[in-house]
Parts: sequence; C-alpha cells; structure tokens
Amino acid sequence: MAGVQTAVALRELGFTGPVAVLGAEPHQPYDRPPLSKAVLLGTAEGSAFDIDFEALDVELRLGVEVTGVRTGAHEVDTATGPVPYDVLVLATGAEPITLPGASGVPGVHLLRTLDDAARLRPLLAEKHDIVVVGAGWIGAEFATAARQAGCAVTVVEAADRPLAGTMPAEVAAPMAAWYAQYGAELLTGARVDAVEPGTVVLAGGRRIPAGAVVVGIGARPATGLLAGSGIELGPDGAVVADRWLRASAPDVYAVGDCASYPSGRYGERLLVHHWDNALQGPRTVAAGITGDEGTTGAAGIEPYDPVPYFWSEQFGRFVQYAGHHGTADTLLRRGDPTEDAWSVLWLRGGALVALLAVGRPRDLAQGRKLIVSGAALDPGRAADPSVPLKAAARPL
Repeated sequence: MAGVQTAVALRELGFTGPVAVLGAEPHQPYDRPPLSKAVLLGTAEGSAFDIDFEALDVELRLGVEVTGVRTGAHEVDTATGPVPYDVLVLATGAEPITLPGASGVPGVHLLRTLDDAARLRPLLAEKHDIVVVGAGWIGAEFATAARQAGCAVTVVEAADRPLAGTMPAEVAAPMAAWYAQYGAELLTGARVDAVEPGTVVLAGGRRIPAGAVVVGIGARPATGLLAGSGIELGPDGAVVADRWLRASAPDVYAVGDCASYPSGRYGERLLVHHWDNALQGPRTVAAGITGDEGTTGAAGIEPYDPVPYFWSEQFGRFVQYAGHHGTADTLLRRGDPTEDAWSVLWLRGGALVALLAVGRPRDLAQGRKLIVSGAALDPGRAADPSVPLKAAARPL
C-alpha cells in the first residue's frame, strides 16, 4: 500500500520523472486486509490493486529483493546488481515476529503475505483443528475466518486477556467473551513451551492437537536491509523519520509500517502498523519530493500528523479505533460492553484523544472529527450512548 500509493501520489502531483517500484514478491502489488478475510476463505482469488501502472508510467520490478542501501553512492543493492536512485522511498512494511522454537516445524504458519494465505486456505477448507498463538488483532481475525470455515479453533494467549499489548485491561477484558460466543476456545495466561508436528505443548504440560498452527504474536519494522546504511533506526527498529517523513540520510524518505514519526498532536513519536497510515503517509512523501523538484513550495507542506485509525472485523463485530490513548487521563464508556454495540472514549484535559467503537460507526466518524478539532467534551453527555457524540462537544 505505502509504496504503490507513493508512486500514484507522485503522478497526481505532476511529477514527470521516472518512478520505479521494487518489490521482493513476484505478485502484482496487492492489498493486505482481505488476506485474513475473503482471500483466506476462498471468496476472492486475490486483492491486487486496481491501478494501471503502465498508464501511470510507473515501472514495476517484481521479484527484486533489496538487500542493502548505500546512501553515499545513492544506490540500493539487489541480487542482480545495484540500482541507482535520486530519491529513495523506503516502504518495506513490517514482518511478523516468529515463535521461538517453531521455525521449520511442519504445520506452523504466519499470515502476512498472499502466499501465506494461499498455504492456509486449503487447511481451512479441509476443516483442520487450528491453534492460533496470540489473541491480538490478527489472531482474532484469523480465528474468526477459521470458525466461519467450520474449523475447531483454540487461541493461546500468554497474557491474561486479549489485546494485552494494545488495550488496557478494563477495555480488553470484555472482549474475551467474544471467542466462546463464536465457538472458539480462548486460553489466557497460557505460554507455549514447544511446537511439535501436529501438537502445541503448553507450559505445564497440556498438549493441544493442531492440524495447523498460526502464529500472530506481533510484527516489527522490516528494516534489516538497512544495516550499515547510516540511516537512523529507533529502538523499535523503525526508521526515524521527521515531521515530513524524511529519514536521516539525504534524499531518503520512509513511509508506512517501517517508519516512526513525531506527532505534535500527541507529543510523542508514533509507530503505526495500520492500513490507513500506509494510505495517508504517501501524500506527504510525494509532496516533499515534488517540492524538492520545485513544482511546489516545500515550505508549504503540512507536517504529517494524522489521527491514527484502524478497523477489525472479528467474531461478527465491526471494531474501529481512532487516535492514540497513551497520554489520556480519563476513560469514559458509552454503552454496556456485554452488549453488541458500545464505545470507549479516552480524554486528556477534557478533550477527546482516542476512541474505540464496537458496532457504533457513527461514534467513530464523529469522534475522529472531534479529535481533530480538539474540542472539550461534556463527560456526562459523552457517556450517554443515546446522545450523538458530536452533541457532547462544548463550544470552542
């Protein structure tokens, strides 16, 4: 998404120079969200972007893995030789974290690429017993798809609740009931001791039969190729980008899952591994590049600081999140979390900074606008699910 959208945005802004997109996979560039849904269940063959690259005069170099970057020479290294650049945009995404001791064990899978989904699809069609390691967003989505396919599903989570890495306990705890309601078994506080062919062994000795094991324990920026490049990486492995998504080396930008950026809105550096970030960031990058080319005034480019947003379809629910709740000082509930539709609001100094909406898309749509405006909310009205969220805003 990030690489392709950068190329598209460059052309939309009038850039006329050559544009090449290099990608290690042999497939036409594709969208990732359908991989855990329609592609996995066989209701769609693929999710290639509907983009005419030839008409855009964008060169696709598929099956070309970049192995290194030499910023001094303005070249990237590939198996077939160096490729020079005037401007380099890093859109390498993220790579899934593997389960220690499980690499190379037959039947263990990740779900990140089109090939991953293709390997998993027949296992779901054959209704294998599935063990999912990790009750995060991807684990929940895969468990949902596997149950829809008729598989027996056990989800193993080391923490005491789902979404432990992203949501506070009081928000995530009610979501544990969703698994049983959908016919999946959720085991929390359960650590994997070993993975054997056909079996997952938990600490304590319990053995769970597994026709397939799907690991969803997180992802990290895919920046290993930048070793020795001189491009600054943060402790999280992300490219340290500035407010215009420029990396530390001259003529290098970084966008999407591989890059962190300083947010003036939230007062901290953010690393956002979500689709919307890969859609929006390229516009800032393209504006910076065309500004450097003299077609626009670089000084007029807005710093990159969107309201982060993502969605997840799991266990018959549409879950949406906007903002960043790390610096919030107040949590408000809208509705009963044991019901099908409810929201959670996070405030800082009385203003909305983030919200989670389950089956309440209007809350999400109105809440995003309130976050952008910085308007303070009346807590009593904001906590009343019968009051439109926008009606809870105090006059600016």
